Amino acid sequence: MNLVEKNETLKLIENRKTIRAYNKKELTQEVIEIIIRGAMRAPTAGNMMMYSILQITDQVIKEKLVKTCDNQPHIAKAPLVLIFLADLQRWWDYFDICKIPELCNDIGKEFQTPQESDLLLASCDALIAAQNAVITAESLGIGSCYIGDIMENYEIHKEMFNLSKWVFPIAMVCFGYPKGDKEKIPLTSRFPQKFIHFENKYQRLNEEELTEMFKNVDRKIVEKNAKNLGQDVYLRKSGADFSKEMRRSVKTALKVWLEGNN
Repeated sequence: MNLVEKNETLKLIENRKTIRAYNKKELTQEVIEIIIRGAMRAPTAGNMMMYSILQITDQVIKEKLVKTCDNQPHIAKAPLVLIFLADLQRWWDYFDICKIPELCNDIGKEFQTPQESDLLLASCDALIAAQNAVITAESLGIGSCYIGDIMENYEIHKEMFNLSKWVFPIAMVCFGYPKGDKEKIPLTSRFPQKFIHFENKYQRLNEEELTEMFKNVDRKIVEKNAKNLGQDVYLRKSGADFSKEMRRSVKTALKVWLEGNN
């Protein structure tokens, strides 16, 4: 018996699958609190917890999210929906209460508002918390599905959730008990480790290595205009309308994030 087989946590990580179909069993308040608590015990930069967790309980809002997040119906059917927000607003409000601008003025130091680096760091905090929630739920037999599309439609989501200037929705996760037999769902493949894991220096892959990397990937070409897997992925993902909207949305959010101090 190897280490994975002997360790329950490792088995959870090794066998975790995305779940988009949920049975009607509700999550108890105790279970929800355990998942939230699991998220909040995640590592966080400087113990600053630069994130907030928004639980969506209103069914009308869930239905709206189906449409604003690229028509994904399982969002509305998920017993638990959590949005993980990169959140610097809380700290800068506290800095204001603590009269940091005045202090900086007194000691001749420039007072700075959140910049791009702060957003990236807060996003890391939020995503680490989200993954902790996912593993916590998995340990309770509860499946999950990440929804990155919450980064789209910034203006709509900003109004829907009353988001402040320095708050940005970086990930949404749907949770629920799996519908049917989870064991019958095949594990999705991953690239061979040698193309992902490097030592000391990053290695850019050449054509031969990239071809080998995709050799045994269980992906099918779906896009009718695609002649190979790369074309298929680009047309359906990177070059798709939802990716264009996500780029537009993030650029808009960044502009708001960086403008002035108000």
